[in-house]
Amino acid sequence: MGTHEAGYPLSVVPLSSKVRGTFFYATTAITAIFLFMLMLVAHPFVLLMDRYRRRIHYSIAKMWASLTIAPFFRIKYEGLENLPSPNSPAVFVSNHQSFLDIYTLLTLGRSFKFISKTAIFLFPIIGWAMFMMGVIPLKRMDSRSQLDCLKRCMELIRKGASVFFFPEGTRSKDGKLGTFKKGAFSVAAKTKVPVVPITLVGTGSIMPAGFEGILNKGCVKVVIHKPLIGCDPEALCNEARNVIADALSEHVDS
Repeated sequence: MGTHEAGYPLSVVPLSSKVRGTFFYATTAITAIFLFMLMLVAHPFVLLMDRYRRRIHYSIAKMWASLTIAPFFRIKYEGLENLPSPNSPAVFVSNHQSFLDIYTLLTLGRSFKFISKTAIFLFPIIGWAMFMMGVIPLKRMDSRSQLDCLKRCMELIRKGASVFFFPEGTRSKDGKLGTFKKGAFSVAAKTKVPVVPITLVGTGSIMPAGFEGILNKGCVKVVIHKPLIGCDPEALCNEARNVIADALSEHVDS
């Protein structure tokens, strides 16, 4: 599947893609309002019964993402058998091409804790839902915040929750896989849990990084790879990146 280059001029984006983008965000907003209300009602019970994993909230988030995506593009899954048991904590990692990556990953229905910029928590409805889901805040370029984030990830894993990292740290604007940071793999090594690599194919073609107002036609593929286990963060990092890079190359070539 092709990707748009960073310099792709907005003026040549088809009108249909702009219209689809508008309807996509309208659908996002409408479904978010109703499902946020469900989350709000469930929240006291979640805090009492499932404070760390918050599985009910993630089931609601899966419903929201699936309803939002359904009119616009299909998702194909490969390797679902490689997902660890929902009761087994793990560190999940994937490549990052698009704003759609979060929607796509939520459809897996796993209660892994994402990491997000603190500014996103200020967004009405979406930010509030993220707070209730236990998404981990991070201030970019703030070493103290980064350290606190990693400590929080390890704490959650020891309480039985899973965490999710985009090791590139930002979205790729040209579809190429960037350098992986080692934070996720340090967390996995220190807590002795597996790393589950996931390859996302196609999200960058449908909604390229930097062009969040458009939505092209296309299909997304989610490839879940076999879990990796190890005590050396650098080796885990290299192995996970190689697995994802090979899968990206295979699917682009095909």
